[in-house]
Amino acid sequence: MKMYRVEDKYDCTVQEMVQLQHRLSMALRADDNEEDAKGYQVASLYFDDLADSCLNATKEGSDRRCKYRIRIYNGSFETIKLEVKEKKGSRIWKKSRRITEGEMRQLICGQCIQAYPAPEDPAFLFNAAIQTRLLRPKVAVAYERKAYIYDPGNVRITFDRSVRASRQVMDFGVREMVYDALPGQDAVLEIKYDELLPKFIQQLLELESMRQTAYSKYQLCRERYEATPVSQYLF
Repeated sequence: MKMYRVEDKYDCTVQEMVQLQHRLSMALRADDNEEDAKGYQVASLYFDDLADSCLNATKEGSDRRCKYRIRIYNGSFETIKLEVKEKKGSRIWKKSRRITEGEMRQLICGQCIQAYPAPEDPAFLFNAAIQTRLLRPKVAVAYERKAYIYDPGNVRITFDRSVRASRQVMDFGVREMVYDALPGQDAVLEIKYDELLPKFIQQLLELESMRQTAYSKYQLCRERYEATPVSQYLF
């Protein structure tokens, strides 16, 4: 049975981000991925099919949509996560597992990897999309993240800033990758939890004064290059 979580996103100015982080640091613990007080870096490689089904579903605001991605932290291949994220309204279902660098390179080249024959395994979902829809890498996304955890209710609060995009999909994760900054607003607050967000966290965040958004890093980074032909998307 799929266990969906709530995911809410809010526009956040730099000033608001600093104030909210100060409040949350008094009550919640920091994410284990942190390198220092500023947080950590996330880099994700997003995949889509020939029809750009994932991108178009996001643009159209479809009630149900999926994202396929590979994720690393702090520019290291020590932990490589393969993830499939399904969204239904404001709720998400995400399946994640670790893969090796070799498996990552196979997927980037459009090759299937070993998987369990079950939809709970993201590798199985990736393989199916590669074989039936020609799933391929489309854009790399990097940003800085500060995250807080409240274990009861599985609450996770993240502040993402300095979102950047790259078309060097075949070189994902290497230090020589070039990322391009996005114009305009690039800071967002994301709140994820299982059922109910504790009242004291709502009070710390003052959510009633913030504007909810449908912010999508994948969509914004794809749109950054929409006017430019990209030969490396062709395999």
